[in-house]
Amino acid sequence: MTAIPPEKQDSPYSQPADIAPVAHRGWILAALMLTMSLAAMDITIVATVIPQIVGDLGGFDQFTWLFSIYLLAQTVTIPIYGKLSDLYGRKPVLIGGSALFLLGSAACALAWGMVPLIVFRAIQGLGAGSIMATVNTLAGDLYSTRERARVQGWLSSVWGMAAIAGPTLGGAFAEYATWRWVFLINLPIGLAAIGLIARYLHEQAPAQRHAIDYVGAILMMLTGAVGVFGLLQGGNAWAWLSGPSLATFTLFTLLIIATVKRERRAAEPIMPGWVWRHRLMLGSNLGALGMGLVMMAPGTYLPVFAQSVMGLGPISAGLVLASMSLGWVCASAWSGRLYLQFGFRDTALFGGVLILLAILGFVALPPQPATWLVTADQVLLGAGFGMLSTPLLVSVQSVVPWHQRGVATSANMWSRYLGQSLGAAVVGALFNNTMRDALAAAPAALDGALPTVNGVITALQTDPVASATRQYLLSAFDAATHQVYMGMIGIAVLTLLAVLLMPRHTEQATA
Repeated sequence: MTAIPPEKQDSPYSQPADIAPVAHRGWILAALMLTMSLAAMDITIVATVIPQIVGDLGGFDQFTWLFSIYLLAQTVTIPIYGKLSDLYGRKPVLIGGSALFLLGSAACALAWGMVPLIVFRAIQGLGAGSIMATVNTLAGDLYSTRERARVQGWLSSVWGMAAIAGPTLGGAFAEYATWRWVFLINLPIGLAAIGLIARYLHEQAPAQRHAIDYVGAILMMLTGAVGVFGLLQGGNAWAWLSGPSLATFTLFTLLIIATVKRERRAAEPIMPGWVWRHRLMLGSNLGALGMGLVMMAPGTYLPVFAQSVMGLGPISAGLVLASMSLGWVCASAWSGRLYLQFGFRDTALFGGVLILLAILGFVALPPQPATWLVTADQVLLGAGFGMLSTPLLVSVQSVVPWHQRGVATSANMWSRYLGQSLGAAVVGALFNNTMRDALAAAPAALDGALPTVNGVITALQTDPVASATRQYLLSAFDAATHQVYMGMIGIAVLTLLAVLLMPRHTEQATA
């Protein structure tokens, strides 16, 4: 892909987005936000009712798959939905994926056991892949380069609202109704979103016939599924250097080779080579991968750190994490002015520097830090994420025509979610190894009183406040969390280096 065609030369909309306002864009944006809220709130709202689900259905040893299977199904389908949206239009793909998500939600609400619930969660994840790929692509279609930062700010705000609303609604359903309502609540929201899209989004489907690369799609799904499965299970279900782990990643390597060979021969590949050969896209996608890695540190351990080390309640801990969204939304909206003036790369670099400063700030926090210090650090981290993510996404959307924007957008989103899967493995290994070493090095006076790594949280909740065991565990937990953030310093630096691969200026950066 050497030439960059005009951004709207083949737009299927009656009024091209960057040339004249599209009618009903406000209603469409509302529909996109509603649709995004389905995927954004799903994880947080389900997490709050796990005790009730296990109490009703059993299967305590299987409940982690409720999250793993959802993430797996969502991640591996994002590139496929992106390609389909380029071939057949955004509207049918988004409506179809949203309907599949709602079907999975209704089935989850009717689940009679843990295994059926896990299967139905996979159906939800298949629908969520469409939402994550297509919502951001439509935002790129309907809004100009100048406007996209503001729109991404609105879409990012959904995640902030979900971080607060999800646990609140989940707790209310668990206490006053039933856990099944955490899935039923999706139905009215999703139906309203589908109705708005069907009513206000007018799109002319491409006229030409296409040869879908079914073999490539299957290979890509298998490759992603095996890779993400290996990352999720490594260090948890089995050791990283165990036989199952080595077998999984050997199969993953073979599938990568087969997929690359197939995609090179396909007439219309699911993931074309230009997505990775184009310098701007390579830097942007690698930057999104690094960002996904870094995101898992606060998302995974900060709420537990806030409750265990800082002594906050569940709601207060959730609000500390949600404060990141405040900085994210504001920085995302403001980034538009910066990338129009300084270019996508330099704006993304500024965001990466803010992320690095926030990580360093957390590492420098004193033991049992004040709540306002951690909250301020989260706001700064969110500002870095907003300032990094928006130019990375808008840049790839701005250098391709309509019929390639779905692939370009989905590649960027897929990179971020792949980074989150990698991040889950990395932060888990860092935390568990540090905690294990701390428990092994405990004073002799505590011999026999300390739990295993898996029992640390339970011990912190049950031990007396002033006990020597509790104080040692608090110190170990604090050290392990800081070690996670120390590891994130290196990843943040690598992310900055990845962004430097992007050209400093593009034609559309000053549009």
